[in-house]
Amino acid sequence: MAEPNFKNRLYYGDNLDILRNSEYFPDECVDLIYLDPPFNSNRSYNVLFKSESGTDSPAQITAFEDSWHWGEAAEETYRGLMLNAPPKAAAAVDALLSLIDRNQMTAYLVMMTARLVELHRVLKPTGSLYLHCDPTASHYLKMILDAIFGVKNFRNEIVWLRKQGERHNLAKLRMPSSHDIIFWYVKSRRAKYNIQFTPYSEEYIRKNYKHKDARGVYATFPCTNRSGGNKPYEFRGITRAWRFSPARMEAMYNDSLLTQARPDSPFRYKKYLDTNAGVKVEDVWMDIPQVRENESLGYPTQKPVALLERIILASSNDGDVVLDPFCGCGTAIAAAHKLRRRWIGIDITHLSIALQKYRLGDMFGLTSGVDYAVIGEPTNVGAARALAQDSDNDGRYQFEWWALSLIQAQPLEGRAGSRKGKKGADKGIDGIISFFEPQSKGKAKARRVIVQVKSGKVKSGDIRDLKGTVEREKAAIGVFITLENPTQDMLHEALTAGYYESSFWKRQYRKLQILTIGDLLGGAAVSMPPQHGTFERAEFYKPTQTSREGKSQRGLFKG
Repeated sequence: MAEPNFKNRLYYGDNLDILRNSEYFPDECVDLIYLDPPFNSNRSYNVLFKSESGTDSPAQITAFEDSWHWGEAAEETYRGLMLNAPPKAAAAVDALLSLIDRNQMTAYLVMMTARLVELHRVLKPTGSLYLHCDPTASHYLKMILDAIFGVKNFRNEIVWLRKQGERHNLAKLRMPSSHDIIFWYVKSRRAKYNIQFTPYSEEYIRKNYKHKDARGVYATFPCTNRSGGNKPYEFRGITRAWRFSPARMEAMYNDSLLTQARPDSPFRYKKYLDTNAGVKVEDVWMDIPQVRENESLGYPTQKPVALLERIILASSNDGDVVLDPFCGCGTAIAAAHKLRRRWIGIDITHLSIALQKYRLGDMFGLTSGVDYAVIGEPTNVGAARALAQDSDNDGRYQFEWWALSLIQAQPLEGRAGSRKGKKGADKGIDGIISFFEPQSKGKAKARRVIVQVKSGKVKSGDIRDLKGTVEREKAAIGVFITLENPTQDMLHEALTAGYYESSFWKRQYRKLQILTIGDLLGGAAVSMPPQHGTFERAEFYKPTQTSREGKSQRGLFKG
């Protein structure tokens, strides 16, 4: 059990650095780990294995472009593994490197090995790890997992059928790909496991549950042991190799749970429908579709909440700590909170952290800094400046995304899961906030707030440029977020822009607004009409008896 004062938390930063911080993650402090690291299912197999001396088309560089290249970082991580990793893990990596050489795939495997070593360290002896991947790298990852966790601690290769009955346009040279792989490993034989069930199909019920008495609808099953493992004995005048002991048979008989077709026929036992848990969940999951429109939050690799609920219910209990070190838009975090688990999330982009904050607020009414901690975000102007100047970690984009998150503005063409921002001209727009201006007869007109973010020197010409952008885009309001204090000329330029007038709300809002980072950290906000929305919003979660038991996921989200 984690410490009594444990606080749910999100970390911004490289999960390897964060996991290696023993103050954040002491040994054996986590009950369940789910990770869905970036694996590149949209690129060709050959591109993954292309030598780093080769060239790739920029269009092909997607999920791997920010983290998984064989360069100085991968080489340093490899050497560290050879010196410090458990011997079997180091040997596995060395063997893979000899087999497939230094390329993007081995860079990915080296980086993943370093993280899996740390995840094994922080996992409790009763804990489990679920690693979500696709067939591109699953066979290599299983070798790494076997080396770190031990072959005996492998539990299942779960096949998740994410697409059913859909057309595939890419299957001209091969069979369509419709599944992901989830590897389940445990820390030891003491690992928790709660058997999961799915309801019987209507066809199965019709075929088997054909009987009814005062207790309810039931099916009958043989009491005899078909495998022949039990020795025959006589029960109520009939000798058979019964499945149950004499005492158990007698108890079932006295409880009217045995029945016969004829007086001389073998006994059968009754199973009542309302007391039967259903079908045990096996290692092929065909009943959970990929994220649908009513659940999607617009995140490209978002997984369905039902998938994470099944994993969390199977391998953890109330109050346990769930860790997602690649938490993306936070589905594992949301599912864990819904199921009364404690949680920790880590992500390397401020965009993802922002999405999770919105989701936790929309679903559960949680507030950052009050209901949970966010570690790694700037809390003062000095820290914000340090973020903007961190050129090694694409600080410009990270600062921009973080600043936009302070007003819940959507980054223009921001790519979730990537550390780099938009490419090409942005036409003077860094972020957008959308809102609807109610009209007559119940109609509403969509309007926009355009946002610019500056982390360097600012001047009055910046405000004139923003004014021109607002006019060109026919936006309602323009917002200028600046790390440095605005000049008097800038403030004057903004005042001369006039007002946006809302006929419905009968209020005027400054057409151009300047907000400093200091203002926003102090609680300032954009002055604009209410009921605005930028991202797809998760519907507020209302616990019910059914949902608390994890048996229903309907109605959790809306598109």
